[in-house]
Amino acid sequence: MPNRKRQRRVAVPPRMEGYKPFGIPARDLQSVILLYEELEAIRLVDYEGLLQDEAAVKMNISRPTFTRLYNKAHRTIAKAFIEGKVILIKGGDYVTDDYWYKCEKCKEVMITMKPAKHCRYCNSDDIVLINS
Repeated sequence: MPNRKRQRRVAVPPRMEGYKPFGIPARDLQSVILLYEELEAIRLVDYEGLLQDEAAVKMNISRPTFTRLYNKAHRTIAKAFIEGKVILIKGGDYVTDDYWYKCEKCKEVMITMKPAKHCRYCNSDDIVLINS
């Protein structure tokens, strides 16, 4: 009998919606999807410098699951670089303790402990919840 699936904890929202190759219009490119939890795995190991077992604890998942996520993220990024594809950062199967919003007016990402109605940077009410 398999273990129950743990919810993958993501602490930080992405600052952008993705990346694209320089000099080619996005409409002319295919894309790959990098899930929020895959980006979190890259952030914890490659940016924060944690060991994989430490990162797995932070994400509340097993070490083997973390390694699978991490390796999939690297393959996705490599495919985009080698084949010249857009990387879209979205979706996944994760949980977070905060509310993440993106302001459609100033494009800032904000993290709040409670639901928000206005952007704290420009006071616009045109904000979108990105971790629904």
